[in-house]
Amino acid sequence: MKTILIPVVLVGALASAPAFAGNKCDVPVGEWQPREALEAKLKSDGWQVRSIKTEDGCYEAYAIDAAGKKVEAYFNPKSLERVGGSSEDSEG
Repeated sequence: MKTILIPVVLVGALASAPAFAGNKCDVPVGEWQPREALEAKLKSDGWQVRSIKTEDGCYEAYAIDAAGKKVEAYFNPKSLERVGGSSEDSEG
């Protein structure tokens, strides 16, 4: 029973990750910082930004982080704080 329960719990946790990020991004559009501000912040942190789009009220960035790992990360559009996402070493 334990061997079946663990994969089910993991799948449930992974499926809820985008919803969790969305809850952290409940910000009126008038309070959002521009995408360019997030891009500048990430570049100053050593990231190579591939693209930034809007997803579930958050900014979603696809990038290579300072450690050279592919990252898909969600950011609060007002504070530009990271609120979720994954990197290539945490996906598998």
